[in-house]
Amino acid sequence: MKSIIESGSAILGIEFGSTRIKAVLIGPDFVPLASGSHEWENELLNGVWTYSEDAIRQGLQAAYADLKKNVLDACGVPLRALAGIGVSAMMHGYLPFDGDMRLLTPFRTWRNTMTGEAAEKLTAAFNFNMPQRWSLSHLYQAILNREPHVPDIRFLTTLAGWVHYWLSGEKVLSVGDASGIMPVDPNAVDYDARMVSVFEDLISGEGFPWRLRDILPRVLNAGEQAGALTPEGAALLDPAGDLQPGCPLCPPEGDAGTGMAATNSVRPGTGNVSAGTSIFSMIVLDKPLSKVYPEIDVVTTPAGQSVGMVHCNSCSSDINAWVGLFREFAETMGFQVQTGDIFTRLFRKAMEGDPAGGGLVSFNYFAGEPVTGLPEGGRPMLIRQPDAKMSLANFMRVQLYASMETLKAGMEIMAREKVRIDKVYGHGGLFKTEGVAQNLLAAAIHAPVTVMETAGEGGAWGIALLCAYMVHREAGESLEDYLDQKVFGSMKQKTVAPDPADEAGFDAYMESFAACIPAQRAAVEGWKA
Repeated sequence: MKSIIESGSAILGIEFGSTRIKAVLIGPDFVPLASGSHEWENELLNGVWTYSEDAIRQGLQAAYADLKKNVLDACGVPLRALAGIGVSAMMHGYLPFDGDMRLLTPFRTWRNTMTGEAAEKLTAAFNFNMPQRWSLSHLYQAILNREPHVPDIRFLTTLAGWVHYWLSGEKVLSVGDASGIMPVDPNAVDYDARMVSVFEDLISGEGFPWRLRDILPRVLNAGEQAGALTPEGAALLDPAGDLQPGCPLCPPEGDAGTGMAATNSVRPGTGNVSAGTSIFSMIVLDKPLSKVYPEIDVVTTPAGQSVGMVHCNSCSSDINAWVGLFREFAETMGFQVQTGDIFTRLFRKAMEGDPAGGGLVSFNYFAGEPVTGLPEGGRPMLIRQPDAKMSLANFMRVQLYASMETLKAGMEIMAREKVRIDKVYGHGGLFKTEGVAQNLLAAAIHAPVTVMETAGEGGAWGIALLCAYMVHREAGESLEDYLDQKVFGSMKQKTVAPDPADEAGFDAYMESFAACIPAQRAAVEGWKA
């Protein structure tokens, strides 16, 4: 490790997740050398889920400082030079800037469900599913709402694109992250020209001093260089002044694209499920879907292949809240316990529960879920039959079901479309406990699920791999071949097939879940935040 650090041949990947900013350093063999992290949380400000600019800057510096300290502790030399940097972040949302790159509104994250009117109108105009969380839906809703900042917009990007701009001065995006701003044309590796024209026609009477294409980031493909670390960027990342500028940056990518890279899910027929604060599946399509489905987004891989995406806003937040409650109870009883140990024990306990949930149903909805027809708000809730068996095993079983129940509803559409799925990889913290979430996901989607030894590394490792591809690829070498042959060829992995009892139980649970959706809707309408 010391020689890699001293030679400046390590590559840095940074990802802004919903609850953690993580920095991962990899060597030439792609194995993580060191990591650093910073915990953070979004805040609800005037009804909008957001992160402040100060929180983003300070979080970036804190994650890097933690990485830098861990490198120094491990090998005794400071981190001064890098072979490349990649930045990734949660996709979508709304970040409009004026001509001086001043943010015109607080960052509106993917978690907000306030753009229903715009999304519906754009879906009809494009004949393409436009989700509420996509950047263009937010922009059009701001136009419909006559928000006063709109005429001043000169640039619109994602969180990854913004941080990348801080480090490099370049206004660019990977095609994967760009496909969450608005639809892209996979053949052109650029925004869909027809839809850009349609949008221009929609707003032609507004008299704005900008055109859509002029305010969007330039689109780059995987493997292209997206600028270099500037002196200002180096000083921002490492205020201590040790980090040298000049290393190349790869195109900034969204968390969906880094999840695909981290699980080698970039070829048609492959897919992955990323499970964190949100949960989503990405299936690389071998043919177009037969029609527009509001439950399925069509985005791209980092190399521009079309992907069917089922995105759900809530996954682990409710589990985290319950684990916090159990920890508080344990400490009240005089026991000192580690949070990680609580997760492991409770997850394993879930596998002892009734496969159908034992008469319990859980909604983990911290936000709206358009996939199940609930776009407004969200109310986490537990419902049970009077004769339900309220055991710890059943309780934890339905908490895990809740983390993927909405995803399962969307994946059933993929099954009816006969979308080819050769293999699905699971990644994210939900899969760290062996034999639990992986097994239940296999039951949910009726397909084998593979988890690699890097399942917990997540998107920071994925963006580091995309940066390594930019730095080291050979002429003409595709991303698919690079990952297959150089990164994952000898990677340890474990595959589980769905257990028929779990499949039948999860299907039965989903019937109870669907029957209780009106209760969730009533809770949202009757109990205003």
